[in-house]
Amino acid sequence: MHNKRILLIVGGGIAAYKACELIRLLRKGGYTVRCVLTAGGAHFVTPMTLAALSEHPVYTSLWDLKDEAEMGHIQLSREADLVVIAPATADLMAKMAAGIADDLATTLLLATDKPVLAAPAMNVRMWQHAATVRNVAQLRADGVTVLSPDEGPMACGEFGPGRLPEPAAIFAAIQSHFADGQALAGKHILITAGPTHEPIDPVRYIANRSSGKQGFAIAAAAASLGARVTLVAGPVALDTPVGVTRIDIETALQMAAAINAALPADVAILVAAVADWRSDAAAIKIKKDGNAPAPLALVENPDILATLAASPQRPRLLIGFAAETDHVLDHAQAKLARKGCDWIIANDVSGDVMGGSHNRVHLVTATGVESWDELPKQAVADRLVSRIADALT
Repeated sequence: MHNKRILLIVGGGIAAYKACELIRLLRKGGYTVRCVLTAGGAHFVTPMTLAALSEHPVYTSLWDLKDEAEMGHIQLSREADLVVIAPATADLMAKMAAGIADDLATTLLLATDKPVLAAPAMNVRMWQHAATVRNVAQLRADGVTVLSPDEGPMACGEFGPGRLPEPAAIFAAIQSHFADGQALAGKHILITAGPTHEPIDPVRYIANRSSGKQGFAIAAAAASLGARVTLVAGPVALDTPVGVTRIDIETALQMAAAINAALPADVAILVAAVADWRSDAAAIKIKKDGNAPAPLALVENPDILATLAASPQRPRLLIGFAAETDHVLDHAQAKLARKGCDWIIANDVSGDVMGGSHNRVHLVTATGVESWDELPKQAVADRLVSRIADALT
């Protein structure tokens, strides 16, 4: 993504502060960012903050002669590879839909010949108002990519759709826009992520420390290359990546059923840390009575990876994960042979990998082992998905 140029328009709204994190993600991803700050946006973030993060001057006024002499609004609107509006307020989108150009932001939006991506943010009632619904439909018909807002509590005290998508989700949408050739277009990729929870009684369960971050990162990377992604997720508190179909489950049996229902797939990447055993769950809470607890009766869960490897609907490329605490490569190579999959991604989880933001993995195949340096989990995901795209060509 190096040398791609983003023109970021920061609209007026409490969510404008999230534009700072979006700029950080874009700069870290190798993008050049120039910012236009609306009068409303300037009530929430300052030009100095955006300039420091973007490392470029911030444009605020159509009538600033110095800026017009150095870079007129026509040039500013056309030198970018993508125009991003975050937050895109109801007022700003209404002006866009009507073709109004009464300030720098709306003028360059009318003058640009480049793709435009809008990330809405507003009160739930404003988002659901007939005028906004009409304006969004018009913008989409005009070719503007309008993301769906998140749902949740708002600064005004109400709850519902209208929250600005998280910066990571906007960043993923930008990545998707720039995906090189959409290398995975037309491919269905099935991914599992997170832990499973196996009930012991109505209030207790068997679980593990998996956060789901690596699986969600892989789902985002696959979607960014044009794949149709189905993500079967255990109980985790993570936002669904843009363009991904998410199926939430709790137990290993539910995960197995969801995978079977999602087939066929071109690729399956089983990242989830599935519990090997489940309990014969009690119908009511097990109480302490002062005596030693009765032994917990355990039943073996189905081996999802091996079952999928032997299935008539076996994906063209089947990838498992091996989270180990010792003899990582020995265990991974044995698992590759035992399970019948194509690749194993092995990692040492004896430290803070589960729940952490970085990972160091080994790609184990029938022909050898490729060890990768420690990377952010999204970078691991991008690298893995790139390898998958190469393998499918």
